[in-house]
Amino acid sequence: PPPAESLRHRKAAKAAPSESMEGKLIEERFAKLEQALVAAETNYNECLDTVWMLMATMLVFFMHAGFTLIEAGSVRVKAAQHILAKNLCVLTVGLLCWYALGYPLAYGLDLSKFPGHSGFALIGVIRSGGALRVWLQQAAFCATSVAIVSGAMAERTLVKGFLAYAVVMASVIYPIVVHWAWSGSGIFDYDEGGTRQSLIGGPPLVDFAGSGVVHLVGGVGALCGAAVVGPRDGRFDAATAQNLEMATQFDAKSMPFIVMGTLFLWFGWFGWNAGSVSDMHSLASAQTAGVVSVNTALAPCMSGLMVFAFRRKMQSPLVNDLRGFCNGILAGLVAISASAATVMHWEALLIGLFAGVVYESASALVRRAGVDDVVDAFAVHGA
Repeated sequence: PPPAESLRHRKAAKAAPSESMEGKLIEERFAKLEQALVAAETNYNECLDTVWMLMATMLVFFMHAGFTLIEAGSVRVKAAQHILAKNLCVLTVGLLCWYALGYPLAYGLDLSKFPGHSGFALIGVIRSGGALRVWLQQAAFCATSVAIVSGAMAERTLVKGFLAYAVVMASVIYPIVVHWAWSGSGIFDYDEGGTRQSLIGGPPLVDFAGSGVVHLVGGVGALCGAAVVGPRDGRFDAATAQNLEMATQFDAKSMPFIVMGTLFLWFGWFGWNAGSVSDMHSLASAQTAGVVSVNTALAPCMSGLMVFAFRRKMQSPLVNDLRGFCNGILAGLVAISASAATVMHWEALLIGLFAGVVYESASALVRRAGVDDVVDAFAVHGA
């Protein structure tokens, strides 16, 4: 070829390897950048989810202030210090039991769909992947289930007797129910050939925020405890019913405490229900949390007003029953927890209405049966 053309060919031959090397360097840099972005996104999502669940768990923990106020306002003055001590025992003993035995039974590995058997005292539980934040949230749920029991048995249970009951509830009864429903491998929700199902047939149990898992367990425990220890002296005696002064000694002693406790619980319930949306790094999760919060606001309005109106207009004596109003609100909160993420706002109102009816019926039946449930724990949480 001509000298000029030969020179061009030689330059092109020298440039080709250089351009190839530059292309490989650019590809490597893009690959590293992509890996760094993926790692940064993963870390960012983990931080968002952790902050979200910690804030929600703090609200759930704060609910114990509400339980304490309601119970202290419902008992006679001489029993107030005793009930306060039991509420502190609920938190301290309940959290320790969940740490030692409850969490392993609830979320440990299993082969039988019944209890788990790993992670005792957090041994082997990894720090990454959100395991510890889930542990803390579920520990607060466990303590709440036990707290439901304490008010029902108020004024006639020794601290040591209640502690024994609390240990069994937090260590065995509640964790096994959690494993059945929420572990993903229990009898009410497990995988079989790639399909989620229940051992009793049909689709798996759906309990979004624990209407059944937490509140039903606590409510039934409260009913059993109140029935076993029996009523307070004179509570259902004929002489008490005929003597107004004797009858009123069993009335709530501090309505401000009860109303404040109800508001504290309602406030904390937004953390309970919305916090059950266990991540907050996607638009779908944010929208679900919004739906849950709206339903958590609406359902108790309907249930509380239903009970208040019924007792004012139809149940003797015809009075503005503020305590019934508060319990009606709590019954609506319990009822909406199971389906807060899946129902429409108008359905939440209907759920609240039916919750008020169920609460009112259960409260009357428990009294008629001669069971002295001081705070109506079963009617609110278990019915």
